[in-house]
Amino acid sequence: MSRYTPSEIEPKWQARWTKEDTFAAVEDTDKPKYYVLSMFPYPSGSGLHVGHPLSYTAVDLVARYKRMTGHAVLNPIGFDSFGLPAERAAMREDRHPAAITRERIDYFRVQMQRLGFSYDWSREISTCEVDYYKWTQWIFLKLHEQGLAYLEEVPVNWCPAQGTVLANEEVVDGRYVETGDPVERRNMRQWMLRITKYAQRLLDDLEGLDWPEGVLEMQRQWIGRSEGAQVRFSVQDHAESSFVVYTTRPDTLFGATYCVLAPEHSLVSTITTDAQKEAVDAYVDAARNRSDMERQVAAEKEKTGVFTGAYAINPVNGKPIPIWVADYVLASYGTGAIMAVP
Repeated sequence: MSRYTPSEIEPKWQARWTKEDTFAAVEDTDKPKYYVLSMFPYPSGSGLHVGHPLSYTAVDLVARYKRMTGHAVLNPIGFDSFGLPAERAAMREDRHPAAITRERIDYFRVQMQRLGFSYDWSREISTCEVDYYKWTQWIFLKLHEQGLAYLEEVPVNWCPAQGTVLANEEVVDGRYVETGDPVERRNMRQWMLRITKYAQRLLDDLEGLDWPEGVLEMQRQWIGRSEGAQVRFSVQDHAESSFVVYTTRPDTLFGATYCVLAPEHSLVSTITTDAQKEAVDAYVDAARNRSDMERQVAAEKEKTGVFTGAYAINPVNGKPIPIWVADYVLASYGTGAIMAVP
């Protein structure tokens, strides 16, 4: 048996695949059609890392299997090249984003072709090209026309050194994973989309999917639809101040013993008493250096919090109950405030 030499054998067949458009999707066909889509890579690094072929190989296996079982397969690829990763890469190298992005796309493409994935390269897209992002803008305008896009103050991971917002996955122990720069939580005015308007439809459409139950349950949790009520609590000795709590059990309101606000909640600084100010400020500052993900993980082990010195008025019985600030309550989830019932 002859020795398999990748550097000799693979270029030969890859060249043939390219010449014969072996993996080009055929639209006018009687074969059953099958669509496969991998997550596009960010061309912000110097090249692919081991995680790229790990996931792309699995998807390519499905594409090749479907072709061999008689399907007309559409397996496109592209580059997620318009956004923060590309901007930060350009800032690090002090180069124009357009130049560095296109250069790296060319290199990524060569690497992916050498790996032999069965992509239809004639359908390659890049999200930084106007032919692509004009449709993103069109979709946004349509959403805005229907009242589904709105501005809201939301907490983000802000890196002062980089001058930009970071994803939760890019922050570990209050620092940017790539540079070690400190990261803080800061409220910023952001465009949001009302996906909650489609919550029931999204849940209903899960029923027809042949997915593992664990994945389906993860999607249900992400959609997060629940039946409940919003309850407004006023704040004792602060006539103009109140906050809203969402609860799936409004019948338990009589038993509420305290309320908790997220550290980023706009009322925290307003209602905190002078006696509690130092402790609350220190707690809020500490929470500012942790991502939502870190706070959630820590809360599974031990919940922490600080009393604000203020009291909320239970709307059903008029009794005052203490208001705490705790980092296991997230400003980005729900109303950023909860009530506690033993």
